[in-house]
Amino acid sequence: MPRPIRVRFDTAALAHNLEVARRRAPHAKVWAVIKANAYGHGLLRAADALRAAGGFALLDLNEAARLREAGFAHPVLLLEGIFEPRDLDLVEAMHLTPVLHSAEQIAILEAAAPKRPIDVYLKCNSGMNRLGFTGAAMIAAHARLKSLKQVKSITLMTHFADADGPSGVSSQLAAFDAATAGLAGARSLANSAATMRYPETHGDWVRPGIMLYGASPFPDESAASLGLMPAMTLSSELIAVQALKAGEGVGYGYLYRAERDMRVGVVACGYADGYARHAAGGTAAGTPILVDGVRTRTVGRVAMDMMYVDLTPVPRAGVGSQVTLWGDGLSADEVALASGTVSYELFCALAARVPVEE
Repeated sequence: MPRPIRVRFDTAALAHNLEVARRRAPHAKVWAVIKANAYGHGLLRAADALRAAGGFALLDLNEAARLREAGFAHPVLLLEGIFEPRDLDLVEAMHLTPVLHSAEQIAILEAAAPKRPIDVYLKCNSGMNRLGFTGAAMIAAHARLKSLKQVKSITLMTHFADADGPSGVSSQLAAFDAATAGLAGARSLANSAATMRYPETHGDWVRPGIMLYGASPFPDESAASLGLMPAMTLSSELIAVQALKAGEGVGYGYLYRAERDMRVGVVACGYADGYARHAAGGTAAGTPILVDGVRTRTVGRVAMDMMYVDLTPVPRAGVGSQVTLWGDGLSADEVALASGTVSYELFCALAARVPVEE
């Protein structure tokens, strides 16, 4: 019998969440962001569910090749562009669109002799201070690209640092508008948060990511309140039950000691499966978890292969009881908050050893 942990992917939820994005930005096309193995959801599985998108955005040329080999003819945007001259051969062969964010990348394109001109995105650093050109450098980069016979079209883009937070987008949007004033070309600015909250950023292409997978881009709004559905459910079972006396500890380092006599369940899931080792387990709040559909909390330190749950709210639970780590009935955002991280990391950390329930 296989270990009882498993993950289920809801492809209908992915398609639903894409429609939410399209309704929020009705006048823009959608780049469905499927980088990092579609945030842990499986590249080809997600691409198939997201076929209605205008194109796919990712980082890795190998992932682009997998899409093409699987028969996807959608536009593909390379979010970090090219890294060396030979990458342009694959860009041309697979009809990809690279993002250009540095003078070095433009120099590679200038020295190349592709058989046909390619579409490119030119990235403006509007305040994220990660990739892209600022101010006059943006104008100069655009002029260099516009002069090249190797370039078919130029789309202008940026990325928001705090569209989900108190700063919003106003200062970055102003910086982008100033840096691109008078420049021809389509625009692509909005991530999930901006797609949902700032219609003035929608431009010609939006780039939703986390919302497609059913998690909220905002700390102050739940995924459910935004109409999003979870696409990943991680579940397992209880494989043991221990009776603790008041004051007894559980797990490595006795991070948690029983406040009273209680029953603790042992779950077949640990950090080697992708659950956060630093999830809260030493406080009264713990990390939310469902046992037989009842909400309870984790206790103790997450181990490599196991973790512990308080069975007080579920007195009839025993070996074989069903456990939901996150997903259907329990938002990954809540689990992430209690673990001091974000749902992105939970999804991407899902281990290859976890069986997929088809």
